[in-house]
Amino acid sequence: MASQNIYILAIESSCDDTAAAILKNDTLLSNIVATQEVHQKYGGVVPELASRAHQQNIVPVIHQAITKANIDKKEISAIAFTKGPGLMGSLLVGTSFAKSLSLGLNIPLIEVNHMQAHILAHFIKEENYDIPEFPFLAMTISGGHTQIIKVISHFEMEVIGQTIDDAVGEAFDKSAKIMGLPYPGGPLIDKYAQLGNPKAFPFTKPKVGGLDFSFSGLKTAVLYFIQKQVKKNPNFIEENRNDICASIQYTIIQILMDKLKKAVKQTGINQIAIGGGVSANSGIRKALKEAEGKYGWKTYVPKFEYTTDNAAMIGIVGYYKYLAKEFTDLSVTAQARYKI
Repeated sequence: MASQNIYILAIESSCDDTAAAILKNDTLLSNIVATQEVHQKYGGVVPELASRAHQQNIVPVIHQAITKANIDKKEISAIAFTKGPGLMGSLLVGTSFAKSLSLGLNIPLIEVNHMQAHILAHFIKEENYDIPEFPFLAMTISGGHTQIIKVISHFEMEVIGQTIDDAVGEAFDKSAKIMGLPYPGGPLIDKYAQLGNPKAFPFTKPKVGGLDFSFSGLKTAVLYFIQKQVKKNPNFIEENRNDICASIQYTIIQILMDKLKKAVKQTGINQIAIGGGVSANSGIRKALKEAEGKYGWKTYVPKFEYTTDNAAMIGIVGYYKYLAKEFTDLSVTAQARYKI
């Protein structure tokens, strides 16, 4: 008997993007994301508005994912959803919907850790894309997380380093805000950095032991530096925007790469995969590619559509959990804090 195909409907609602995807085994059939524009005027995500927007978006997004995958909802084998970490109100919308749908279709429910999904996004089957071999080191870099994880198998992961204060994405966004750039500022810093001199303004790197990170000091250094310069020359930011952005980005990348080099030395593992929103940054991608030649690493950089929050990565975890028969029951609840 031929083995039956597994169709996973995946739902992601951890922050301000409502996403749904359909996977046929480990291959993606559809990946739909509805981005919420409502937060831009507030300069950050407003949790109450985010959960309201999820309620409006979730039905059309799931409908679109099923239609685009060209399957009947009766063919769905299981529903995978983000249990956490994330904003509680946002997570509740996805969790409640997944539970009701699993009950209505009488199919299993699979809970997924959002950060684990960023790592396993590398296992979505793609043409011309190598899948990491175990064990490998994963660096998750996003607006809420900065971690180095030793990945032993699909579900055996150990956090060996993490930020003791702010996440790297926050350092990018806050630095952009200090410069008067609109939210989200990280991609704009990346854009201007490509036109500037990365060594124009040296910022000191924090001294943190082991494989842990710290970014709050850098944010403060950027703030004081800009205040001091603007006092001397009110047009300082406009006149030096590209160089300031390039210098901030250079410092952040140095901090990340220093810890990665240390992690490789400590573990003896030289396969590196990155994930999370900040892995879309062109400077980080370039630094990793250079490290391949320089240190003999093998690096894995996700496709852009898998860097930001998406449901495809939730679906691939769902697929592996389905194979392992790791299902959850209807008593499951969302968790704002949820460790790997």
